[in-house]
Amino acid sequence: MNSLALLFLILGLGLIGWLVARARAMRFDRGRAKRLHSLPIQHGWFVGMWTVLPPLLFLALWSAISPGLVRQTVLQSPAAAALSDFSFERDSVLAQARAVAENPYTAEADPLAQQLAPVVREARNRYAWTGTGAAILLAFAGAAFALSRIRADFRARSKVERTLMLGLLVASLIAILTTLGIFASLFWESTRFFGQVPITQFLFGTHWSPQVIDAKNPGASLGAVPLFWGTFFIGAVIAMLVAIPFGLMSAVYLTQYASATTRRWMKPTLEMLAGVPTVVYGYFAALTVAPAVRKLAVALGDPFASSESALAAGLVMGVMIIPFVSSMADDSLAAVPTAMRDGSLAMGATTSETISRVLVPAALPGVVAGVLLAVSRAIGETMIVVMAASGAATITLNPLQSATTVTKQIVDLLTGEAEFDSPKTLAAFALGLTLFVITLLLNIVALRVVKKYREAYD
Repeated sequence: MNSLALLFLILGLGLIGWLVARARAMRFDRGRAKRLHSLPIQHGWFVGMWTVLPPLLFLALWSAISPGLVRQTVLQSPAAAALSDFSFERDSVLAQARAVAENPYTAEADPLAQQLAPVVREARNRYAWTGTGAAILLAFAGAAFALSRIRADFRARSKVERTLMLGLLVASLIAILTTLGIFASLFWESTRFFGQVPITQFLFGTHWSPQVIDAKNPGASLGAVPLFWGTFFIGAVIAMLVAIPFGLMSAVYLTQYASATTRRWMKPTLEMLAGVPTVVYGYFAALTVAPAVRKLAVALGDPFASSESALAAGLVMGVMIIPFVSSMADDSLAAVPTAMRDGSLAMGATTSETISRVLVPAALPGVVAGVLLAVSRAIGETMIVVMAASGAATITLNPLQSATTVTKQIVDLLTGEAEFDSPKTLAAFALGLTLFVITLLLNIVALRVVKKYREAYD
């Protein structure tokens, strides 16, 4: 049975169970001196969850197990005896057999794969119908069990609430587990890299040239300091010099000076910048801003200026993250108690003095959170620096010169043709891990700052 049809069937059984349980609970509540402990709709939700959740959980588990069962069945078939002992070649033939099983008209398939395709198709159908039957049986069994529990004194509300709390807990843990999984994968590959390159050479080396690596001393060409400097210079200096002033000033204007009509259309318009795809910003930086910056450099006396400058990428990146700073600062300023603003004005302070000495300090935790979000967004940005920044790893204070970032180098390292176990490719994971740790440290510092000022103004 089709997966979508099976899903609708299970949901339909759940709806039927919900209706039956609700009607049964309502009958218990009629003409009885003892009232129901829970509402009829809560009894319905109890039966509906027992009808839907067990088969869905089983199908999720079965979808992970069944491909291995199909593979094992195919390998045990007589036609599989001709498969190569070499794992790569064997997996390639099996992949072609799966493709032919899905589409019999697949062109240029291996003859052995065409022989195995019917076996794959038959095994898939058998295990698919097995899973379908088991899921339907689980749905009926769950519904029967839940309906047998429906009584006037049954605590359906507590059961439903506990199930919902468990679901919310699982949903909240997904982000944590995902973060841990990302860190674990980066850490594992980074340990392989640091087994070939000393960590001190990587973190403190000033020469980055992964195209030319000495086999005896690979760390001599993989010093990441120029990458860290370029990331900091473009994302945390140039971009922030654009985003923080404009974002904060726009938030102050929208909350303190703009009329309701102006705020109604200006705030959504400003926040639309956050929804623009980064590749559009990249094209804008490469085709419009970069040539303009190069003309400026030539006018300032640098005839050999490159269009791939740190200033071009940083300016566009700053424009992109203005909404992050503006939106967080706007919400923080609007959340400051009106009594603080009115009290300052009543003491004779001007509007500008009230903003600078009362509102902004009181809203500082939200402003810092917005700046932190903007910095994290800028440091991790890829498309703009890939299209507008240079690949030259240099340490310079001149924004008109070329610079590169960690994210651009990760893209360059992973899109080449080097072996996966080579130091050049594994360096991408070490760069990702370093960026991850730096962002984590920035979050910790920012949270401490936010906590300190929040305690002062609560």
